[in-house]
Amino acid sequence: MNTRPTPPIEFSTDIDEITDRFQTNTTEISSEFVAGLNKICPSSTELADRVEHSRDWWPLAMHWSLNAQTARRADVICRPTTTKHVSEVVALCSKNSVPVTVSGGRSGVCGAAIPLFGGVVIDMTSLAGIINVDEISGLVEVLPGTFGPDLENVLREKYRLSVGHFPQSFDISTVGGWVGSRGAGQFSTRYGKIDDMVAGLEVVLADSSVILTGTEPAGAAGPNLTSLFIGSEGSLGIITKVWLRAHPIAPAQRRAAYMFGSFAAAVEAMRVSIRSGATPAVLRLYDERESKRAHGGDGSQCALLVLDEGEPLLIDAMMQVVDNACRANDAQPADVTLVEHWMSHRNDTSGLQVLSKKGFVIDTMEVAVVWSRVNQVAESVKKAIMAVSGARSASCHISHSYIDGACIYFTFVAEPTTNTLAEIESTYEAIWNAAQNSALDAGANLSHHHGVGINRAKFIKRALGPAHNVLSALKSALDPKDILNPGKFGITSSRGEVTTKR
Repeated sequence: MNTRPTPPIEFSTDIDEITDRFQTNTTEISSEFVAGLNKICPSSTELADRVEHSRDWWPLAMHWSLNAQTARRADVICRPTTTKHVSEVVALCSKNSVPVTVSGGRSGVCGAAIPLFGGVVIDMTSLAGIINVDEISGLVEVLPGTFGPDLENVLREKYRLSVGHFPQSFDISTVGGWVGSRGAGQFSTRYGKIDDMVAGLEVVLADSSVILTGTEPAGAAGPNLTSLFIGSEGSLGIITKVWLRAHPIAPAQRRAAYMFGSFAAAVEAMRVSIRSGATPAVLRLYDERESKRAHGGDGSQCALLVLDEGEPLLIDAMMQVVDNACRANDAQPADVTLVEHWMSHRNDTSGLQVLSKKGFVIDTMEVAVVWSRVNQVAESVKKAIMAVSGARSASCHISHSYIDGACIYFTFVAEPTTNTLAEIESTYEAIWNAAQNSALDAGANLSHHHGVGINRAKFIKRALGPAHNVLSALKSALDPKDILNPGKFGITSSRGEVTTKR
């Protein structure tokens, strides 16, 4: 288990000159408290540790880094290696009313891992490794700090198994982060989102008690408690063990590519394929702009990439169903090397850092919507983005499909008039407000797999409606002292307001 967190971008100055972007009430951290943490597990108050553990891959925070700021520094970094360590750290924090934020690969893009009120950050990357593999049932017991490559390499080489979860952040993200953010991988149309892969969890609650949820194939003993913690972003409990469903390594793979004369025609081909029962691992549709940029289109065509894997008899049938649907919607077969190119470059994020350093505002936004509204959401959101001053590009692709709808993944680029942090922030906020509200207006949800974090917290009450009261009640019941990742999910924190230093 050798993978370590990857910093999103370098700071513009020395660590000791970094300041906090967010201003919040502070909790006094005594030397006795730190000594108590060190008795439990290795802990650090070194400035470099505190600064690096106080940011993730949120694109806006990258601009802060380039302007000698981090979001909000933690006070102490703890590195537990057992569930007992986590429980004891939480108990000590609860006793002293110190906030606790859980951290893994810190690859999230919405600021979920940022400790808004300082306090303790629990770095879970030392709680890593595969505990047990039930080869007959295909059930993998794994620790949350395990990075994607470390999990898949062992499963493939030793057990001939694969979980099938390959997010773009695969190389720099952990199992706990996948579960905490309710993530999705690039092969999700075959294997499902992380929700479908998790069989059970071990969780440390805010009172330091440890619970076990699930691990059986299915159940009906009340609500699904496992689901309660999937997507909770460390605010309801800290995940210390995960049971994942694994599949035999696919013996065969098939690939195809098509070009469509319109986005709507391609969407219809996807819809017909999925609703006919064809669920290829990859079914990715790019709009005209993204097709031209990434797949050599002429700006009038939309590229559809298809990849499936598994038993030859099954995947041949899947590919035939997709081919029939594509041809029925006037698609033209394209060079399969388009799929090869995507496979080789699918996790490349270097453009984000390059453009950020040049002063561009760049980000992505993903939402899910039913098939009947896909085209409306795609057009409405792109139009809303381009109406914002400074916007230079708005595009989208569809990357995850379901029987009733799909995920639309938008990318935007803007160029503020002046390369000042104030204008970068105002442009970023204006585009997000326009895009997210347009998506909600058109019938999409708030997020498909990136989560909420800080960036989307202001939209969650609108997105959930009265159901947000249920989320708030759950938080109050499970975490009455508000110590677990406080200030998130649009839930008012008893710790006070969060302000931005200008």
